[in-house]
Amino acid sequence: MEDIMFDRVLNKFILPYNYESTPYLQNNFSVETRQQCNYKAIGNNKYDGLTMSKVIIIGDTSVGKTCLINRYCNKIFDTNYKATIGVDFQIEKFVILGVPYSLQIWDTAGQERFQSIAQSYYRGAHAIVVCFDLSNYESLMHAKKWLKEALNANTNQSPFIFLVGSKKDLINNFTYKNIKTDAVKLAKELNAEFWGVSSKSGYNIEKLFSRIAVLTFDLLIKTIIKDEVVIKPIGNKLVGISDKANHQKPLINCC
Repeated sequence: MEDIMFDRVLNKFILPYNYESTPYLQNNFSVETRQQCNYKAIGNNKYDGLTMSKVIIIGDTSVGKTCLINRYCNKIFDTNYKATIGVDFQIEKFVILGVPYSLQIWDTAGQERFQSIAQSYYRGAHAIVVCFDLSNYESLMHAKKWLKEALNANTNQSPFIFLVGSKKDLINNFTYKNIKTDAVKLAKELNAEFWGVSSKSGYNIEKLFSRIAVLTFDLLIKTIIKDEVVIKPIGNKLVGISDKANHQKPLINCC
């Protein structure tokens, strides 16, 4: 345990930017997740391997995808823009309800010539962040195309979808209010959750990714339970055992 560094600890469920712009109305961890997490699997590499989710960031070139990730993961904002070539990713580690968890955050190129490369990395996404520039209305209009491409690569699952407007610092409140109205309408059409952020100021960046983390974590733990994988303490470690093979009820602590 002492060899593992965790960037963030989350014990509370993160709520949406506002409820009128989200299809995800859950406002707390599920009872099943809280019970399963009572085992406090901190430091167990086997369980840690079960708790990683993939997040892909997509959108037009220059909308701020790389800046979004750098602000969150590295706490920096670089004005010297360099286009992403192909794909890149970073891993952010958490402890959520006492359980180690990681987000694998993929930064994808927005240029047309890299699309065949980037699309191959869309598969297996647990969350899709469609990014657009709040100061560039055209980039919002392209969001549907980006999402369609990502969903075509994820036909076997239903990832969480976020429509994220970046560069809020570049527009005034009146302009933001107008484009937000259209963004919320599009988010409802796409069955996505809308967020307005600024990588320069850091506005809403931490909350956005924490929101992604708790939603994907809760779903992943419930999926583990649904697949009847039992987390049983053996000594000071935890071992996953198939309930189907043992015909036993999952061993979980009562709250």
